[in-house]
Amino acid sequence: EKGYETGEHAPGLKLGGCGAYKAAHHIIKTHAKVWHSYNNTWRREQRGMVGISLTSGWGEPVDPHSQTDRDAAERYIQFHLGWFANPIYRGDYPEVMKNYVGRKSAQQGLGTSRLPTFSVQEKTYIKGTSDFLGIGHFTTRYVLQKNFPFLQVSSYHTDHDLAELVDPNWPAPGPKWLYSVPWGFRRLLNFIKTQYGNPLIYVTENGVSETVQCPQLCDEWRILYLKGYINEILKALNDGVNVKGYTAWSLLDKFEWNKGFSERFGLYHIDFKNKNKPRYPKASVDYYKKIITANGFPNPREVMS
Repeated sequence: EKGYETGEHAPGLKLGGCGAYKAAHHIIKTHAKVWHSYNNTWRREQRGMVGISLTSGWGEPVDPHSQTDRDAAERYIQFHLGWFANPIYRGDYPEVMKNYVGRKSAQQGLGTSRLPTFSVQEKTYIKGTSDFLGIGHFTTRYVLQKNFPFLQVSSYHTDHDLAELVDPNWPAPGPKWLYSVPWGFRRLLNFIKTQYGNPLIYVTENGVSETVQCPQLCDEWRILYLKGYINEILKALNDGVNVKGYTAWSLLDKFEWNKGFSERFGLYHIDFKNKNKPRYPKASVDYYKKIITANGFPNPREVMS
């Protein structure tokens, strides 16, 4: 979306309403081709696995008793995670995406939907092309129904017909988009279990950044974030979700998309102004060392059910 629709990220194209869908369509087909290539050529000898890593927040209905809010929250997940996962695990784009984008395309007077279609052969070729599902997850939103007039310029964003809200009480230690909402992760993982046949899951990205550097490298809020989110993964394991591994994001401060070096996700602080780029451990390093040494919480009393 940011590369082919809004132009915020490389390659900086502003192809409103269709660019993101076309790019995703090619990504999914290319992913399937790579999976089949490995499966046919190297798997027997190497016994490796090929999967895809998808990043998604969790969408929670503002009013869980409202059907429209529940439907909007479902759309939030389907337009993010389901957009890629549904073709790979179930053989086609989510029905709600096809319905919404198709209807809005017709209202614009377009002869075909802005969401591309897979042929019968492509659906068969794509379905099942993942030995594991990588999940990147950072935050959660409350979601409710919001209608965008069809005369407005079409975009992936307005196709959802929903609005995203946050709870002002949620901790927001880093950038304005990243609120700490650990319970959303358990719900996302259980959604994956239910929707996609309980696939093998590796958490490939989970962490939080700071925008204002703490001079003492005292990132207690990162420790609380990791503790909360890892604990929710543990609860998901107890729910029967097939999570096999976890990777904190990230080891080092680094170049972060269009934010450059200003947004720091690292467990280690990097002095970018020094030509040798020295690295300094933040407080979270010691905490995370204890977790990975014990392969869990060192103190069982830290774990809450």
